[in-house]
Amino acid sequence: MESKQRELVEEVEAIVRSRLADQGAGHGYDHVQRVLNTARSLQARSGGDLLVIELSAILHDVGDAKFHNGKERSKEFSIDILEQFGVDDLIVSHVAQIVDNISFRKRDTAESLTLEGHVVQDADRLDALGAIGIVRTIEFGAVFGQPFYTVSTGKPNAVPQKTGIAHFHEKLFKLRYLMNTEAGRELAKEREDFMRSFLAQFERECAGDI
Repeated sequence: MESKQRELVEEVEAIVRSRLADQGAGHGYDHVQRVLNTARSLQARSGGDLLVIELSAILHDVGDAKFHNGKERSKEFSIDILEQFGVDDLIVSHVAQIVDNISFRKRDTAESLTLEGHVVQDADRLDALGAIGIVRTIEFGAVFGQPFYTVSTGKPNAVPQKTGIAHFHEKLFKLRYLMNTEAGRELAKEREDFMRSFLAQFERECAGDI
């Protein structure tokens, strides 16, 4: 990558790192850095414009709704940041379109993604799987008061409580089938297999199986 493009990526990284410095729940800058690294690896196998992929990966959670009163602002913030550096309008619009359409919650209403969008989306979803996915689920629960698991009371009218383990089944175990790239599918299966193994061991220990 040309030195000017590398400088741009580093400057955008610095801004996002600063903005997410106090953001936790598995969505801090450490998450962004992992998504960026994974996106680079996927791009090496699947192709796509590396600059667009890197900028989209860095900016994809800069205005996450969970930390902005339920309003998703990543597209808005991405445009503002990139325009500060005089980035070409086509790149700005491409990055903004990716950032605005890769989230799991928008999967039924999202616009079609380009190859670059597919790469970044896969990288983001992969970070919800495997050992990191388990840790992030626990971190999210700790911040938002959601237990990782609860012991069933056996009461037929008990109100179901959201738990980290339930999140595995409600969302995370669906991600492998939503991957766009072959590399993404391979990694997702490997990471899901690890999570299922962990869950089986966790359940055995909870049951006192020795």
